[in-house]
Formats: sequence, structure tokens, C-alpha cells
Amino acid sequence: MASALRPIRHEDRLSLVDHLDELRNRLLVCAAALAVVLGFCLWQNHALLHIINKPLQKQTRKQIAKGEGTVGQAVLAQQGVLKVAGDTQAALEVLSQPSSGVSPQARTQLRPLIRSLHADVAKIPRTTPGDNPVTLGVGEPFTTTLTVALYFAVLFALPLILYELYGFVLPALTPSERRLALPLLVAVPFLFAAGALFGYFVVLPAAVRFFVNFNSSEFNVLVQASQFYKFASTILIAMGLVFQVPVVIIAAARLGLVTTRQLRRHRRYAIVACAAVAAFLPGDVITMLLATVPLYLLYEASILIASFVGRHDASDSSDADAAPPASGEGAMAASSSGQPEPSVQQIIDHTDSDLSS
Repeated sequence: MASALRPIRHEDRLSLVDHLDELRNRLLVCAAALAVVLGFCLWQNHALLHIINKPLQKQTRKQIAKGEGTVGQAVLAQQGVLKVAGDTQAALEVLSQPSSGVSPQARTQLRPLIRSLHADVAKIPRTTPGDNPVTLGVGEPFTTTLTVALYFAVLFALPLILYELYGFVLPALTPSERRLALPLLVAVPFLFAAGALFGYFVVLPAAVRFFVNFNSSEFNVLVQASQFYKFASTILIAMGLVFQVPVVIIAAARLGLVTTRQLRRHRRYAIVACAAVAAFLPGDVITMLLATVPLYLLYEASILIASFVGRHDASDSSDADAAPPASGEGAMAASSSGQPEPSVQQIIDHTDSDLSS
């Protein structure tokens, strides 16, 4: 189990059984961490459900204020009943007064009616109904709560899971590849969290507003909990993956697949690509512009980081080229001839043309 807590060095040599044992240990560590975080999320499930329900609640309250939708009509009916009950109670209070001109016998009969009406009015709820999504099955509240807790548990345990993945593939990486992979792997969870937060505060409210109001006059819109959470998680995961663009661009630049000059020359295509991605996200034109700007800023940040890393690599290679040659007869021979000394394999593979003839 100790090998699952620290990466194995590149120089270590493991058998197939050792690799499988290490993989098992790392999977056990990931499963244990996920179980602990899942228990915490189940403990705080009310707070997590409140967080994920907030965009829907905000949009529902806007509809209620306008009297739109099923919930808005129910609230209008609720307010109407409260007003009629209040007016009726006030009228009965006036009639029960001695100065009202009503006979004492009638006033006596009005008093129990007033008390009964007051008790009935107190039973009418004052809170706004229908803020939260609805459930349609007996076990749906439990399964939906468990699903939401699992989504958050995976999100919170992601850094440790990535560390275990990095530790498992580390022996196959050379020191130079390790220097490339480690910063990118560290940036992945932070970029994913940034993308999820952007999706929660910008994309998800716009998506809820668009779909809930679409043809709302033709439908009785009731948002089912399981479908809403699936929809919300899809948007948040998609935005988290979209925000991995810098990791992909920097890795491609370090591997030599693209250059910073090519990235700068194709800026206009990058703007079109960012706008296309934003257009596929649900929402209006404002939402599309709000999504396009951070995506393009990520592209520009990727170019800056890739150019900085490229200059750093170039300075390292120039320092290596400027290093003094090794001392000895081999160095003297190389300096006198102006050509580097051939390796042993090149001497073995060399065939004299005169001897071959």
C-alpha cells in the first residue's frame, strides 16, 4: 500500500505482477477516498441540493412574480384566497360590533364563524410553492439525492484520483516527459473547477431560463428532479472539459505538433471556433457572448504559456550546446578533425567501399 502513496521512480524495474499489485493498491486508495468524500456529501446533501437547485428556484420565482406557468397561477390563486379570506374576516368583525345595527342574536352567531374563519386562514401556507424540482417515483428522492452526492464526490476527489493516475504512469515517463506532464496534470483539476463554476454561474441559469420559458404558454411545465440534475451535471461537465483547452494546446506545442507562430496566425479561426462552441450551449445571444470571451481568453493564455515554455526549452538547449567538450584524446581528435567522434555502433556498421569491392 505504501507504493500507492508515492510515485515509483523511473529507474525502478517492476515485474508484471508488481505492476498489477501497484494498480490494485492505487485503485483501493481511490475507492477509499471516494467513499469517504461520498459519505461527507451524503451528510451535507441538503446544502448540495440547495446549491444545485438555486438556478431553477431563481427562474421559478421570476415566473411567479409575473404570474406565469403552473406555479405562478397557483401562487395567484393562493394570494386571491388570502385576500378574500381577509376581506371576509374584516366584514364579519364589523358586523359583530354593537354599533353595526345587527341584532344581538345575529352577533352571537357571528362570533364562532369569525373564530373558525381565523383558524382556517391561518392554515393557508404563505410560502411560495413549487420552487424545487418535482419527483414522480417513490424511491426517486433517495436515488436522486445519492446521484447528486456522487457527482460532487467525484468532483471533490478528482485531485487525488489524478495524482494516483500520475503515480501509476510515472515509471514509463522519462525525466523530460515528467517535467512536461506534471504541470499539466496539476492544472487539470483547477481548470475543470473553473469551467464548472463558469457553467454554474453563467451557462446553467441561461439554459434554465431558455428551456423553462420556451412555449411555456402551451405546456404545464413541471421540472422533474432526476432530469434536471442530469441536465445540470451535463452542462457543468461539458464546461469543465471545454476549459481544458490550455492543457491540450500546451501539450501539443511541447510535443511539436503545433507552434506558437501557427497559433497566432490562426487567431481568427480560434475566434470562430470559440463562438461555435458557445453557440451550441443553450441560451440567448448575451449568453453566447459571455461564453465566447473566456474561451478565447483561454486560447490566448495558452499561446503565452506555450511561448514562455518554448523560450525556456530553447535556453536550456543553447546552454547544453555551449557546454565545453570533454577532455581526453577523444575530444582532441574531435576538435582536430572538426567532426564529432563516431560512436562504437557507427564504427561497427561502417563498411569500407574499397573492401567491399
